[in-house]
Amino acid sequence: MPTIRDAARTAARILSAVLMLSAAVPGVAAAADALDWAALPLPSIDGGTLAPDAFRGKAVLVVNTASQCGYTGQYEGLQKLWAGRRDRGLVILGVPSNDFGGQEPGSNAQVASFCELNYGVDFPLMEKQSVTGPQAHPLYRWAAAVTGAQGVPRWNFHKILIGRDGRLVEWFGSSVTPESATLTAAVDKALAQSSLTP
Repeated sequence: MPTIRDAARTAARILSAVLMLSAAVPGVAAAADALDWAALPLPSIDGGTLAPDAFRGKAVLVVNTASQCGYTGQYEGLQKLWAGRRDRGLVILGVPSNDFGGQEPGSNAQVASFCELNYGVDFPLMEKQSVTGPQAHPLYRWAAAVTGAQGVPRWNFHKILIGRDGRLVEWFGSSVTPESATLTAAVDKALAQSSLTP
């Protein structure tokens, strides 16, 4: 039977591993810590830079997107979710990526035009990024350090919910739609939380 000392050693090993994983991720001192939006590169799809203040104190749903995917129609639901809750503090952050199936082959300008013309998207979009592996954007490396392998995107339209306090709240697979009760309940709960870190 494990003793208290065994449990303490196990906890120390886990904490050590988490610290090592997160040490190389900008903006995060430890995986359990709140994300520092100001420490992240946030290149916008239009060639500018997204302002960190657009995300601080907000509930942020981060979605890796693609224009030629069976899930591409989720752009419509994401836009509706954003339109219905942005006044309450929700931000949708789209992260176009060509990591899965080569389903986002176009340029940043082509992606932006596709999203606007087909779905009326006006929520923030980053320029195309890698979202898996060592080349992944620091936001995704931070999320991977927090969740472990189970929270890493396996396909387009994976969703990561970050609370107002900058802590990762939940993640959802590609098949979980923006309209699903599971996702909307998690978003509403995150919106009801304080932006103050504990």
